[in-house]
Amino acid sequence: QVQLVESGGGLVQAGGSLRLSCVASGRTFSTRTLGWFRQAPGLERELVASIYYADGRTDYADSVKGRFAISRDNAKNTVYLQMNNLKPEDTAIYYCAALKPAYIIGRLTTSYDYWGQGTQVTVSS
Repeated sequence: QVQLVESGGGLVQAGGSLRLSCVASGRTFSTRTLGWFRQAPGLERELVASIYYADGRTDYADSVKGRFAISRDNAKNTVYLQMNNLKPEDTAIYYCAALKPAYIIGRLTTSYDYWGQGTQVTVSS
């Protein structure tokens, strides 16, 4: 079992920064690839970034490359998403998720089996 709790969302002006955190409980945290997804109203949930547990390999959506950075601290059971130069189109609920053990990296929501409750990020223009 893995439980995920996100924090760090809020309201920020365009061009600003936020850092999201996701604390995980469970023995398998260090052997799971973790991802950040987001879902805006009326849109499907999409992968923002993921980080492979073994070598720190990362994957980013094209829309956030160069602005967002994902990292993890296995000693603290925490994964972070540093978001810089935020844009109004980044407004969404952001979710932390754990990839199923059968996968190394993945972009589909169906490849993830544990999810946090989400944290709202709102970027004003």
